[in-house]
Amino acid sequence: MPSLTVYIAVALACFFIGVSKSGFGGLLTALITPLVALALPADKALGVMLPVLMIGDVFAVYAHWRNWDLRLFRLLTVGAVAGVTLATLVLSGLSPTGLRLVLGAFTLAFAVYRLLERKLLGALRYQPHAWHGVLSGAIAGFASALANQGTPPVNIYLLMQDLTPSVFVGTTAITFLVMNWIKLPFYYSAHLFDPHLLLRLAWLAPLIPLGSWAGKRFLAHMNQARFNTLLTVLLFISGLLLVTR
Repeated sequence: MPSLTVYIAVALACFFIGVSKSGFGGLLTALITPLVALALPADKALGVMLPVLMIGDVFAVYAHWRNWDLRLFRLLTVGAVAGVTLATLVLSGLSPTGLRLVLGAFTLAFAVYRLLERKLLGALRYQPHAWHGVLSGAIAGFASALANQGTPPVNIYLLMQDLTPSVFVGTTAITFLVMNWIKLPFYYSAHLFDPHLLLRLAWLAPLIPLGSWAGKRFLAHMNQARFNTLLTVLLFISGLLLVTR
């Protein structure tokens, strides 16, 4: 029987996944798995969060239907298959403690990336090549499979493509929907799913569309810059807690 802490953590995760898919971006999504991993072993946290993310992806793709660049999506997806495959080989050799440390390290790296994002992007002198998309997808697939932290490689690559905001968001949405489906059989083979735990938590799934509705309702009233700063701080704290537990 899951503890009250687990129920609260997963309930918040479901709600915030919905909020993030309504337009708050990948930063909120990146925070959720580390927070759940503070209440559950890291392997169980990954197994619980994948179905939640997959449901959230459906809402994101529906909201941005066909607002994507198919060429960029294909390049990212080809790389994602390789990245997820490699990450699964790593996962199979990690203990729950080792996985928690990896998750914490990825979380800290994501927080540092957010702090340096503008400088990193401003320093790039970019000439587009198809293999960049494949490499970005591979890195994203690896980071996503290990820690659900695949957003930075995809964001950096797509920001360099001079896309409209709607196509950027739509391409991100369809990429992660497919990437999470790619992860499904690999997670199953790595025994990350606990069917009994998932069944006991399934009744929390309606919080995902509720979060999506709330996000759309309050997005116009939210100071996005302050919100992102708060999330970056929380990312850093949760990463530290994971690596020092």
